[in-house]
Amino acid sequence: MPAREDGEVVVLVPAAGQGRRLGGPRKQFRRLGGRTLLAQTLHVFERHPAVQHLVVAAPAGETETLAAALRADGLTKLSAVVAGGDSRQASVRAALAAAPHEAHIVLVHDAVRPFVQPAHVQAVIDAVREAGAAALAVPVTDTVRRGHEGVFCDTIPRDHLYRMQTPQGFRRAWLEAAFVRAEAQGQVATDDVALVQACGYAVRIVPGSPRNMKITTPEDWALATALWPLWEAEQGRRHPVPQGG
Repeated sequence: MPAREDGEVVVLVPAAGQGRRLGGPRKQFRRLGGRTLLAQTLHVFERHPAVQHLVVAAPAGETETLAAALRADGLTKLSAVVAGGDSRQASVRAALAAAPHEAHIVLVHDAVRPFVQPAHVQAVIDAVREAGAAALAVPVTDTVRRGHEGVFCDTIPRDHLYRMQTPQGFRRAWLEAAFVRAEAQGQVATDDVALVQACGYAVRIVPGSPRNMKITTPEDWALATALWPLWEAEQGRRHPVPQGG
C-alpha cells in the first residue's frame, strides 16, 4: 500500500457534453430545485469541508459566462472553468491540467449526479488517501444476460459485478500518468478507473447508493424531480437561491 497522501482535494466536473437524450437544453443546464443540475451538483462539494477546489470543463465558448454565473450562485471554491474536449476523457484531462498545484487528491464527478451523499464523498477521499485510488459503486442486483440478434444467450454471473458511480478519486500523479499512457496507447475509456487500472494501479471499491443516480433519460428526470424535495429535507439543504440564479 502506498504512503498516505495528505494534499488538498480538487473535484473535476466534466460538463461539456451535449446531453441531448433528455431533449431540450443540455441536461447539465436543466433546472432542478431552482438551480441547474450542474450547480446543484457543485454545491454538494462547495459545502463539503474536505474539498478545497472545483474545476469545471464546459462547452467551448461558454466558459466565461458559466464561470460568472456559478460564482454569482455562491460557488466560492470554483478555481477554473475550462473548455472541454470532444469526449468525456478529453474534458477530464483539460480540467486536470487547470487544477491548482496544491491539490494532490483528485475526484472526478459527473455533472448530473446531484444526489451524491457527503458521507460517500468523504469515504472516497479517505480511501484515496490510504490506497491511492477509489470509486463509488453498487452491486448489480438484476439478472444479466448477453443477447445476440434479438435472442438471449448466456447468463453472466453477477456475484462480482458492480455498477460504477462517481466520484472516482485518485492521487493526482496517478491520474496524470494514466492520461499520458492513454494518449500514447490510443486508449479510450468511458471512465477514469479504466485508465488508472491500465497503468497497473489497484482501485478500491467504496460502497455507493442507488440514489446516486446519473440523470440521463426522461425517466431519470421524472424520478429526480420526485425525489428532490425529500433529498433537500434529508440533507438540510434548503439554501436560498440568489435572485436570477
